[in-house]
Amino acid sequence: MARMLEPLIVGRVIGDVLDSFSPTVKMTVTYNNKQVCNGHELFPSSVNTKPRVEVNGSDMRSFFTLVMTDPDAPGPSDPYLREHLHWIVTDIPGTTDATFGREVVSYEIPRPNIGIHRFVFALFKQKSRQTVNPPPSRDHFSTRKFAEENELGLPVAAVFFNAQRETAARRR
Repeated sequence: MARMLEPLIVGRVIGDVLDSFSPTVKMTVTYNNKQVCNGHELFPSSVNTKPRVEVNGSDMRSFFTLVMTDPDAPGPSDPYLREHLHWIVTDIPGTTDATFGREVVSYEIPRPNIGIHRFVFALFKQKSRQTVNPPPSRDHFSTRKFAEENELGLPVAAVFFNAQRETAARRR
């Protein structure tokens, strides 16, 4: 399991967004049948629709909360809006996907303007079905603070991809 954390440490996801944790659940994130792998680059044009997020938890009685953020907004050299919230889905049953959950904050398409941005998916196991309080703003979001305020504890899975602004030449 430590090997699974390594890309999150190297990519500074652990540190900037999350505290170190032990992955205990398998989460698969796919955009148009292309699986998200830690640190791989995806074009913004390929992530303009909600991804399919599958949670292989232990059973249907477990519920999970998914958070997607950009810790590099508006740009990685000066991320003064860190983190920018892109999506929150709660009450995802343990052996299903995010479409079975309750969308608390709607999916916002990643649109990086300056530099290479990391887009982080963090999955938390809930104690029970619960009401999660949506944040007042998408900017200055803190995954850690959100998890603490909603008693979610440490994440049980996480994955991230990189994206940067597409120029006409890069789209070819």
